[in-house]
This record gives sequence, C-alpha cells and structure tokens, in this order.
Amino acid sequence: MQAWQVARPGPVDGNPLRFVEKPVPVPRSDELLVHVRACGVCRTDLHVAEGDLPVRRPGVTPGHEVVGVVAGMGEDVSGFALGDRVGVAWLRRTDGTCGYCVRGSENLCPASEYTGWDADGGYAEYTTVPAAYAYRLPADVDDVALAPLLCAGIIGYRALLRASLPPGGRLGLYGFGGSAHLCAQLAVAQGATVHVLTRDPAARRLALELGAASARGAYDEPPEPLDSAILFAPVGDLVPVALRALDRGGILSVAGIHLSDTPPLRYERELFYEKELRSVTSNTREDGRDFLTLAARYGVHATTHTYPLSEAQQALKDLAAGRFEGAAVLVNDLSPRH
Repeated sequence: MQAWQVARPGPVDGNPLRFVEKPVPVPRSDELLVHVRACGVCRTDLHVAEGDLPVRRPGVTPGHEVVGVVAGMGEDVSGFALGDRVGVAWLRRTDGTCGYCVRGSENLCPASEYTGWDADGGYAEYTTVPAAYAYRLPADVDDVALAPLLCAGIIGYRALLRASLPPGGRLGLYGFGGSAHLCAQLAVAQGATVHVLTRDPAARRLALELGAASARGAYDEPPEPLDSAILFAPVGDLVPVALRALDRGGILSVAGIHLSDTPPLRYERELFYEKELRSVTSNTREDGRDFLTLAARYGVHATTHTYPLSEAQQALKDLAAGRFEGAAVLVNDLSPRH
C-alpha cells in the first residue's frame, strides 16, 4: 500500500514526510483493519511532522481523522462486519484499569496511546484501530465532511466543556481554524454569543458567515467582556491577552496539544477576580460520541479543502502557512467514494 512516513522531523518546508510503499498492516486480535477513504489534516499532524511533539514511533504515519470501511479484523473482535463504515480518532488505546480510567477520565490515562503518534495513522491506504475505540458513523454524511469532526470537532467540544460557558454566555475564540470553526457552530446553536479573534481576514469572514457576533484581530479586545474563552492558536503570547478579555469569574481553556512559551502573567491584571486558566488533554470516547450526536442534531458542518493522498505534504505546508479556511482533508482516490 501507499503511505506517508515522518522520515525526519523538522520544518515542514524541509519536507519531513516521505511517500513510501509498505505492507498492509495486520490487525491485532482486538483490532479492525480499515480501508481509508478520507483523512483530515490536523495541526497535531504538523506538530508530529515538525518535531514539536517528541518522537514516539520512528517513521510514523500521521493522521487521526480517518473515515473508512472495515476491511478485516482480529479474531477477538465482535459487533463489526466487513464493509462497516467507521471513524478512527486521536485516542487509540488506554489501559482501562488506572484510577483515571475508572473515574471516567480516560483521556488522562498514563498508558494512553494515540493514532498517528504511537501507531501508524490515516495518511495511508489502510490503518488499524482497536475495535473498542472505533466510532460508528452516520450513513447520510459524506466522508470528507465527516473526517474533521473526528478530532477538530471532538477536541473543540472538549475545550468548550472545559471552558464551562454558562447558558447564553459570551464566548471568545482565539484562532479560527479547523477546530474553532466547528466549535463556533455548536456554541452558536446552543445559544452563545461568539466573538472570534484571529489574524486571518478570510477566517474572520468565515466566522461571521457561521454566526459569530464579531470577528477581530487576534490581539484586539472583544466588543464585550467574555464569560469564557478558548485558545485554539498555539501561540503562548495570546494567553494573557485572552485572560484580560475575561469578565470576573471567567475561564480560559487552552485547546492545543502544543503551545509556544507563555509570557509571565501579572496576577492583578490577568488572574485576579477568580479567573481560571485550564488545559485540555485529548478526549474521552464519551466526548466523541456526544459530539457526533450534537453535530448531527445541530447541523455542524466542516468547511473543507480536499487534497489527494499523494499531496499530504503540500496540505501540511498549506496548513502551516494558513492558506485555507476551515479544514483540509486527504482523499484516497484508490477507494470508492461514499
């Protein structure tokens, strides 16, 4: 099969990925073999390719927003059949026995593994996934439209939960890429007033089209104090900016897996009045199932830009340069379209 590998982590302009021929993976006893139809291009893939995240599997195949069909399965798998449509997301495996898993916080499991980081992901014709971590997908949504929901959407939902937005509250979104544009739709549908703060004029236009009440520059003040904010841009300099924009008792949720260094915070200006700063770490499977249900209920949809599988490296370059709004999706042209 054809697949991409991170040959040597480094700046994306230096072409850290290599397109190779490799054997079709053999699923373990509890795993599904998935024939990939579409795979979203996530900023986390960029962090893996550029080395912002430490190497966990040399030569790993990135990609964790996978839509595909079951092409095989291990001997211990039940409840799936060949041809079933499934989704593969970031969280790949947990131990299920640690204190975090037992209390429902499997996203914090110290033994957790991740698709496209610990194990080969969806920048390939085939991938594998533990059956217990595969998502069943609705039949009436296109492959390309579904792919970004499997990480950008789920993580945006987790970040929204962590931000504890009150009903009808005022939400600020810093950065407006693949995850934020899905989160914004869900928040607006649930009655929030959303203010978007991002450097890209095209992204600001998209935000207004999707129902944001305002869209300004990343370092601008929102038109009103915020009850909650989510930082999607991996820019540590924006942490104090977002904290200052919060009303008393407001909460800032940082959604990314990687963040550049944060400048010193001045307690009286950025944290006083019981403001809170929270991080987001992966997601639980319950988060994923809940988000997919809500996305279907409210018609949350991704703005997508497709690339053939062979152009994955260019898709990452375009993501890094901000050349598109919304989300990029790799399409496996060798697979039949849904």
